[in-house]
Amino acid sequence: MAESLNEKEVCLHLAGVHKYYGDLHVLDSIDIEVYEEEIVTILGPSGCGKTTLLRILNGLISYDSGDVLYKGERVIGPRPEMAMVFQHFGLFPWKRLSQNIGYGLNIQGRPKEEIDNLVRHYTSLVGLEGFEDNFPAELSGGMQQRAGLARALATQADVLLLDEPFGALDALTREQLQDELLKINEAEPKSMIFITHSIDEALLLGDRVLVMTPQPGEIRFEMETGFGRGRDLEEIRGSQRFQELRHYLWGLLKNPDRKPGPLPDEPELHGTVVKEGAGNDDRNQTGRGHGP
Repeated sequence: MAESLNEKEVCLHLAGVHKYYGDLHVLDSIDIEVYEEEIVTILGPSGCGKTTLLRILNGLISYDSGDVLYKGERVIGPRPEMAMVFQHFGLFPWKRLSQNIGYGLNIQGRPKEEIDNLVRHYTSLVGLEGFEDNFPAELSGGMQQRAGLARALATQADVLLLDEPFGALDALTREQLQDELLKINEAEPKSMIFITHSIDEALLLGDRVLVMTPQPGEIRFEMETGFGRGRDLEEIRGSQRFQELRHYLWGLLKNPDRKPGPLPDEPELHGTVVKEGAGNDDRNQTGRGHGP
């Protein structure tokens, strides 16, 4: 990133967050700081609590201990500063595109003229002009996901929480939307927390990548990607550095109990081993760590 993360303000802070469903321990002592305008991608095996973590951040579900803070204020319910984008679009089938995009604004009680202007702006921004009167069933999967993104953007939230938003799309559409998401964020920068099962996607989109352990989910490892803003995704995909990082992260996911080795030899890479393996809470640095 052009500006060091440490020079930005922290907008989201999770400290020692635990979550149980009955006797099932889902999240174990989650500690995360997210900076303003930072994109944090989170990787982890199925069932490790990634979606639960997002729902806690959005105030949709409670947590059992710890703290979740937005700019120093405790999150105890949904906040207008945060908006969520779901994997399965979440559009109302009986509402037209413009009505779906404006839904959050209506819930917030915004004036009609403001809603119309914002819907028009974000419909254009995501490339859906001309489809305002269509119903979701008349749109492709990629168009429906653009609509879900536009709905979140229209609320003008400071933080976007994205739960595998491109996971149900074909490979070509997925790559197109990855590129479009970054361009949209260049135009209107926000903080993002992006859940994904794709190592490639985590590296391509993230300023920082977090890796979670199997259940109960903990943050095992974090690293800055160092790819910066205005990144060329095609160039990154073809780079040796990308392939090395991809291989490294795959090793972490494939061997959750093995101590992470040193990062690929690259002076700009920053990484922190947050958790070395099951039952080991010691923290050791690999590379130049910036984490806790």
